[in-house]
Amino acid sequence: MNEDKSELRNEMILNSPVESIILKLAVPTIISMLITSIYNMADTFFVSQIGTSASGAIGIVFSAMMMIQAIAFTIGMGAGNNIARFLGSGNMDMAKKYCSVSWFTGFAVGCIIAIIGLVYMHDIVMILGSTETIAVYAEEYAKYIFIASPFMMCSIIMNTSLRFQGLAFYAMCGIMTGGILNIILDPVFIFAMDMGTSGAGLATGISQFISFCILLFMCGTREEAISIRFKDFKPSKKIYISIIYTGIPSMARQGISSISTAILNAAAGSYGDAAIAALSIVSRFTMFINSVVVGFGQGFQPVCSFNFGAGKYDRVRKAFWFCVKVSTCVLLVLCIVSMFLSNNIIVFFRKDDIEVIEIGTFALRAHLCAMPLWGYYTISNMFSQSIGYGFRASLIACARQGLFLIPVLFILPYFFGITGLQIAQPVSDVLAFILAFILVNNIFKEIKKR
Repeated sequence: MNEDKSELRNEMILNSPVESIILKLAVPTIISMLITSIYNMADTFFVSQIGTSASGAIGIVFSAMMMIQAIAFTIGMGAGNNIARFLGSGNMDMAKKYCSVSWFTGFAVGCIIAIIGLVYMHDIVMILGSTETIAVYAEEYAKYIFIASPFMMCSIIMNTSLRFQGLAFYAMCGIMTGGILNIILDPVFIFAMDMGTSGAGLATGISQFISFCILLFMCGTREEAISIRFKDFKPSKKIYISIIYTGIPSMARQGISSISTAILNAAAGSYGDAAIAALSIVSRFTMFINSVVVGFGQGFQPVCSFNFGAGKYDRVRKAFWFCVKVSTCVLLVLCIVSMFLSNNIIVFFRKDDIEVIEIGTFALRAHLCAMPLWGYYTISNMFSQSIGYGFRASLIACARQGLFLIPVLFILPYFFGITGLQIAQPVSDVLAFILAFILVNNIFKEIKKR
């Protein structure tokens, strides 16, 4: 790692105007998130052309992918936050240890997930809310996802590590290349080679492997990046506790989201495959909109961690409110435009199924009403995690799709039927926003005392 370049980077993050630094770091991460969301939607779009049950299969397997990503983000974010804080305080040796420990741990865990997933694949897709008609398609898709698990996990860990080192451009290169490749391979495997949903899974698996190779190359060859070396793999109880404590909000956010998605699929299954397909489409599209905010927040995280580690709390506060204002404004614009196009959006994915269009259009409009609140909620979650407030970050992380959504999924459909299912997420979003506001306000009061 080139010490001069790293010192210049640290100086920039700690002393340049936070607005310009965040924007500089956020642009590559926003592009990465948009590309990732686009190729997620590409899977949904191309597979939806096969049929409604095949479209539902993507929503089912997505729950499994979210759980794999949850574990990867727990390791990656836990290590990344520590790496940034150690770099901010000038402790390079510990930053290197966290980088290598997270990578080798992630690869080992990914191999275990792959074995378990392939052996118990049918049981897993059924637990995730699949119907018997959807299960056939889901298993074809899931097979390649499980095979790619070690590479998917390490890609997320390396991407996160590079971002927290302030090297968002290098992180973008790996994710973006894999995403574009996925979009190209989908129609080739699904239609040209007549592989159906298994073709979509294979395209995703290959893309994940290519991203893995590019990111590994970036970590190993860029002078200013921390290299992943076995000699720095020095795991200890203290390191793992620190990674887990700091990364657990990611597990709370992604893991609970996977569980709630499985519950949502199971609840939607009582209304038929069309309901599962419709809500899967809505989920993918809203994730696409929110990817802008998540990408922007990822540009904020290294600035937050570096400056908090250096004791520059005023810069942390200023960066937080800048991100909240920008992300809320962006969401407002995107939601208003999408509200007018909501019917066309659902038709784009599944134009031949009237039931999917009706269910999906109303659900999408309901989601869009609450989405502007995601700006404050998302940045609050990233802020509390980046400064090491693990418990409160976890509470915020699991609120929107766990703490509130899971009870709401049992209550509202009981009283309002499928309408309750369609408005469950927006109701949960409002409650999660209120909780995040209270917790973050208390965090700022504690920081002010310092």
